[in-house]
Amino acid sequence: MKDITRRDFLKVSGTTAATAALASCGVQGDNTDGKVDYMGHHEGPVPTDKMTYRINPKQGDKVSILGYGWMRLPNTKDADGKDVIDQEQVNRLCKYALDHGVNYFDTSPAYCRGKSEESLGIALEASGYPRDKYFIATKLSNFSPSQYSFEEGKAMFERSLQFLKTDYIDYLLLHSIGGGGMGPVHQRYLDNGLLDWLMEQREAGRIRNLGFSFHGDVAVYDWALAHHDQYHWDFVQIQANYVDWENEQDKGRSGKYLYEELVKRDIPVVIMEPLLGGRLSKVPDHVVAHFKQRKPEDSVASWAFRYIGSKPAVLTVLSGMTYMEHLEDNLRTYSPLEPLTEEEQEWLEEETATLIKSYPTIDCNDCKYCMPCPYGLDIPGIFVHYNKCVNTGNVPESQQAENYQKARRAFLVGYDRSVPKLRQADHCVGCRECVPHCPQQLDIPRELQRVDNFVEKLKQGTL
Repeated sequence: MKDITRRDFLKVSGTTAATAALASCGVQGDNTDGKVDYMGHHEGPVPTDKMTYRINPKQGDKVSILGYGWMRLPNTKDADGKDVIDQEQVNRLCKYALDHGVNYFDTSPAYCRGKSEESLGIALEASGYPRDKYFIATKLSNFSPSQYSFEEGKAMFERSLQFLKTDYIDYLLLHSIGGGGMGPVHQRYLDNGLLDWLMEQREAGRIRNLGFSFHGDVAVYDWALAHHDQYHWDFVQIQANYVDWENEQDKGRSGKYLYEELVKRDIPVVIMEPLLGGRLSKVPDHVVAHFKQRKPEDSVASWAFRYIGSKPAVLTVLSGMTYMEHLEDNLRTYSPLEPLTEEEQEWLEEETATLIKSYPTIDCNDCKYCMPCPYGLDIPGIFVHYNKCVNTGNVPESQQAENYQKARRAFLVGYDRSVPKLRQADHCVGCRECVPHCPQQLDIPRELQRVDNFVEKLKQGTL
């Protein structure tokens, strides 16, 4: 593909604002009868009996190709004005997912300020579905040194059973190995005997499948798979998408490398971040047009889900579906899955990925693992605002840019509205406590400094 500058891209707009808005929230085109329900969602034909399933050869589990990630849940305000999980809405989403064939739910003690497991347990119980109709995946998320002991790890597992209202876990993961190298793996799971104990729980039936999720240093990934004969991993969860499918600079982010290493060992694959934290559904208008020229009726997000779901060793693809629109769109995509052709895969991996990479976004997935910042910064909020402005053309390259004044005002006003001043990038002191926790291995202080320098130049008119 011929190289083209970001400025050239931003001059091109092949879609209307309405089309871009649809793409940004992952909603399909006109696949409804025009009516909306009492929640304001389109009442379109969402199949209830056409979900694609994959069989876990280890256990024979019939798992929905769409898995529900219990990480980005809808919030509401409590009596004190604090953000809390909107349990009523969550219950509704959970029941709707089960009614339409979703049976895999992924959570963690670390998600949603420690409330994700409890919320899922409540929602599953409220659904009325018996325990054998769904699979629960959760994690040993013992990230802080205070949680490294065997006693703390065991207590975390027991709390998970209590919160999830169950006496066994279907899929238990060592959470996010790879960050910081082998040192944390020894501290969290090996030296304290916790992994040996988890294997005993698997033998006892309290854990049906034992695996790990991976982010970071590929040497840790290779070590874990080299010890497959010892630990007998039942499944592994990796990040994979069409933008990073082939990553020559970092094998730890190469979906192709991670996936193929599991295929060699016949280990079922669970996919996380198929949309890169939503970034592959919230793309610039020109990229939206690129998709719509191909299949006008399909959402931008559906391409990413079809791409990764077409890999035959994938057991399930996780999606953090905050709103009903997200859930409905993904249900349509996977009910049933229409596998990509070889030509469509190449079109995504090469032409489309190159197009998306030309935009200077920050590789933040808004996972919030870097939070809380000891100095109060809203790190993901800063990056989300910056990426949003990149995608909408509100990051001017210089004062000579045609849209400079409009983009300058949109960026600065939006920054103050979305991130309180005391939580903005200029308050970073470079302590680097956030860096080891970033699954994307971002140099967070450096990226914050880059955003802050850009903001100062906009304010002073020196860009």
